[in-house]
Amino acid sequence: MTIRVLLADDEALLRMAFTTVLDAQPDMRTVGGAADGDEAIRLARQMRPDVVLMDVRMPGTDGIEATRRIVRVSPQSRVLILTTFDLDEYAFAGLKAGASGFLLKNVRPEELLTAIRDVAAGDAVVSPRITRRLLENFAAHIPGDGGHRRDEQLRLLTTRERQVLVQVARGLSNAEIAAALHLAEATVKSHLGRILQKLQLRDRVQAVVFAYESRLVHPD
Repeated sequence: MTIRVLLADDEALLRMAFTTVLDAQPDMRTVGGAADGDEAIRLARQMRPDVVLMDVRMPGTDGIEATRRIVRVSPQSRVLILTTFDLDEYAFAGLKAGASGFLLKNVRPEELLTAIRDVAAGDAVVSPRITRRLLENFAAHIPGDGGHRRDEQLRLLTTRERQVLVQVARGLSNAEIAAALHLAEATVKSHLGRILQKLQLRDRVQAVVFAYESRLVHPD
């Protein structure tokens, strides 16, 4: 399967560089480039890309708001936020808006390509450099309302599903969760699928957001 990628960045040279790297891959194709958030939304609606590489700071509609609108108008598109800004509020806002991942622009090309493939497959991608502070940021931004609804949703999960969700929120891979809970990796994957279905969540990233907002998990 060819992964169709939309680029959204106000720097034309950067869009060209990304296009060169992506189009050199046998399983990827760049389907468009946007210089601002409004153009990204329009192209996402028109092109229905598999993955959108989204800059945060752009003229007009920024990358956070563009992400929020793209996941509504093109639900099958996964947004991977790329930014030079190693700041917690961007990661938190982007993931809350519906992004499936967050990376810094200085990642190596092979890391970027892996991230695109992972996001296209429905996995979460968060740069290890910001993961720790991102989790602390979740705790700092937990809203005071909506707790009753989240409690009701948590009650939909079995004890084992809650255990899996806790490990997901702590950043463990399926293989690591399997080892920690003494389960087969395929069983962990099945549990995660049921968790997403019961809680009506898009992907692993949104499961992490839910776990912290419901206070199922707290940063150490």
